[in-house]
Amino acid sequence: GEVCTMINKKYSEFLPSMQSAEELVAQVERLAGSIDVLRARIESEVQRDLNVAVAEFTELKQQLERDTLVLSILKKLQEFDTAIKEYNAALLEKKYVVAAQQLEKVIMPSQAHARMGFELKILKALGTELTVQTQNMLYHLGEEWQRLVVWKLPPSKASSSLESVLASELHLCTVPSEEEIAGPPVASVLQAFAVLGELHTKLKAFGHLLLKHILKPLVSYSSLWPLVEEQSEVVVLRFKSEEPTLDNTSPVEVFEKIKQILEFLHKYLLNVPLECVDDKKECKVILSELLGDMIWEELSDCLIQNCLVNSIPTNSSKLEQYIEVIKSTEEFEKALKNMQFLKGDTTNLLKYARNVNSHFANKKCQDVIVAARKLMTSEIHNTVKISPDSSVVLPRLPDPGAGDHLEMEKTSKVLHNEIVILENESKLSQHTFSLPTCRISSSVEELMDLAYQTLLEATASTDQCCIQLFYSVRNIFQLFYDVVPTYHRENLQKLPQLAAIHHNNCMYIAHHLLTLGHQFRYRLTSILCDGTATFVDMVPGFRRLGMECFLAQMRVQKGEILERLSSARNFSNMDDEENYCAANKAIRQVLHQLKRLGKVWQDVLPVNVYCKAMGTLLNTALTEIVTRITALEDISAKDADRLYSLCRTMVEEGPQVFTPLPEEDKNKKYQEEVPLYVQKWMTFKELMIILQANLQEIVDQWADGKGPLAAEFSPIEVKSLIRALFQNTERRAAALAKIK
Repeated sequence: GEVCTMINKKYSEFLPSMQSAEELVAQVERLAGSIDVLRARIESEVQRDLNVAVAEFTELKQQLERDTLVLSILKKLQEFDTAIKEYNAALLEKKYVVAAQQLEKVIMPSQAHARMGFELKILKALGTELTVQTQNMLYHLGEEWQRLVVWKLPPSKASSSLESVLASELHLCTVPSEEEIAGPPVASVLQAFAVLGELHTKLKAFGHLLLKHILKPLVSYSSLWPLVEEQSEVVVLRFKSEEPTLDNTSPVEVFEKIKQILEFLHKYLLNVPLECVDDKKECKVILSELLGDMIWEELSDCLIQNCLVNSIPTNSSKLEQYIEVIKSTEEFEKALKNMQFLKGDTTNLLKYARNVNSHFANKKCQDVIVAARKLMTSEIHNTVKISPDSSVVLPRLPDPGAGDHLEMEKTSKVLHNEIVILENESKLSQHTFSLPTCRISSSVEELMDLAYQTLLEATASTDQCCIQLFYSVRNIFQLFYDVVPTYHRENLQKLPQLAAIHHNNCMYIAHHLLTLGHQFRYRLTSILCDGTATFVDMVPGFRRLGMECFLAQMRVQKGEILERLSSARNFSNMDDEENYCAANKAIRQVLHQLKRLGKVWQDVLPVNVYCKAMGTLLNTALTEIVTRITALEDISAKDADRLYSLCRTMVEEGPQVFTPLPEEDKNKKYQEEVPLYVQKWMTFKELMIILQANLQEIVDQWADGKGPLAAEFSPIEVKSLIRALFQNTERRAAALAKIK
């Protein structure tokens, strides 16, 4: 109870103090609100004053920049004015380097202001003035250059002949310039060009003229020599014409001439130490090196194509002598490097000279293919006669290796000791594997000789060259296979003689290809001695090429024979005069065609091929006549007589078309052998017998199917002829009954 009383007492004492604290808090809060309002008002006032201050600062800064720029421009204007005055004074005194340097001083500031984006009219005016003065300076430099370096050239329309080249001259002034610059008189002009950045352009134009009128003519004309004449105020470079002391294709003299020209230029024009500004850095310019960079590539190509290429030996025996050319090329490049025309490592010129073996092989292969193609596109009808006794004039080849020889000796000794006799008593003819007598194109004979000579060249060459030459020979024959049938297609189709010659050409090539590789296999590089050095794989293709061409011509001739016989009105109703005349004309035309072919193929085709070809064509005519006559359903007695007369013409005159040889007395043998080459010859003669025989004679010729008539005609064909020739009687019926 006491505790509660005490608590209540303390609470009653504390209550008034709590009420006064609440009032204090309220007052504090009111004070804080007033402070916030005052703070916002102060901050607003300060910010306004700060903005005003910043604006004033920015304006003052811009004013300062404008004033600074104006001062800078005024300073540059003063510098520009001073530089232009000094430039004009130097130009009047022909102190070109000083004048160029003064212009260079004002070029950079003007460009700097332009890059800053200021478009002041005065700067534009200054830029225009600077351009005018620069062009004026370049004009005066150009005039001075043309006075110091004078080209005297023939008219531009003049032909580039030796006479016009001899009229070309280069004059260089030797009077010292007014500026104290080391080197020739032209040194100040070149230095001024360098300062203005125009040296490269001017030197490039000079290099172009130098190549066109001096250097390239020296390479092209072996009789030209440079001639230097020193006069009072100029030194003159011109040409003189002399007979070359060496071979036209020798590079030794050419290198000497070019070296003389460059020594002349180095002494009187290019030996000038120049300075130029490149990316704000001063650098030294070596004129010889600069000009060399401009002209060397084109000059080097010219020397290779017009000098070194022609100097490559055409014979492997001369390859060792080419060391002199390589040495001369090395000395030439060394001299150019000493004069600073060249820099760096070995150039393409020396690399080309050192790679002579490869170039020899490439040139030889190219020459071989070019010569072969020329032969292939020449006329086919120019022919030469070959016989079993004739052969290509082969180069004398060394015997195979000694090892083979010793092995053969050992074998022969063994056989001798054992007394073994293997020799056959009956020997083959010496012409067993020879080509028969015929005519081939003279170009093909030359082509084969080219192949043999190229292979002989391969035997004396390096391994790589040997391989290239071997495959070049293969390419010759592949080229023939592809080119000749296409190039001469029209003539081969139209002219039977050319088709025959082409046939012989292909057989001639195929004949040599059989043994061509074997003849050289022991002398070629070891890489080719494992069986790859062969041409045998090309033999079937050439035989097929010749046969296809000739067979195509045979088909054309067969077609013409059948076309002519088609106008014979099927040999029917020969009692009609008009029909008989048509048939007789057709027979005459066929015989004329065969005689013409016999003449154009005479002494061209081998005799056996000639006889087979003429026999095939004559057989075509006889077969067609037999077919037409046996198909007739009615043959009167007069018809039979006239048909017999037509057939007799073919039998009597047909063999006369066989004239394979120009000597008439030698052709009789082949005319008598016509039945061997004309398959239907006996059939035709049996038909003639029927046309003139009576029923009994026909029955006798049949001989119960064992007679000559039965050997040529079938029972149906004989019965058909009997019904056509004879009326329907008992005798005819009896005769027909015996034909079976």
